[in-house]
Amino acid sequence: LAMMGPSGSGKSTCMNLLGCLDVPTSGVYRFHGVSVGELSRNQRALLRRHFIGFVFQGFNLLARTSALENVKLPLLYSRVSKFPDATERARDCLERVGLGKRLNHYPNQLSGGEQQRCAIARAFAARPKLLFADEPTGNLDQKTGRRIIELLFEINREQGTTLIMATHDEQLASHCDRRLLVDGGRLVDGQAD
Repeated sequence: LAMMGPSGSGKSTCMNLLGCLDVPTSGVYRFHGVSVGELSRNQRALLRRHFIGFVFQGFNLLARTSALENVKLPLLYSRVSKFPDATERARDCLERVGLGKRLNHYPNQLSGGEQQRCAIARAFAARPKLLFADEPTGNLDQKTGRRIIELLFEINREQGTTLIMATHDEQLASHCDRRLLVDGGRLVDGQAD
């Protein structure tokens, strides 16, 4: 699903609500049948841990942690039996985004595009059921951006992960099954392609 709209229209806010990072100030949002607004901060964190991955515009990588450790972190919080070798899974994810030779580099040693690819590897490492990507190609050159989009759609197909992307890129949106237009904090149009 592509969520589109002008800057400041509410796309990121909507994704933060849907991803259980924020709670609604009015109305009810149910995730897996549970009212998110009634959950504690820790309960929302558990929901995110087990079901949701994020690719943020600002990367949100830990500065004093290598690329490998950044990607490995959500695996350590995930169900242990699901990833018995978190280091190997993190390494595989980084290789898949083209960072196999940058495993031990810190975020300040990575370019903006490399940081974005590291953030994407971290987002899909734990095999989330729902993956939110906020402008996933915004900091990438065209060739790398195409490869990352291919990768996100591969994850969507292979893992059955629902992919929701906030984007201004009409070409990217054209590859999605559905598009939503957000403006002024409201859904103004939704269409299936």
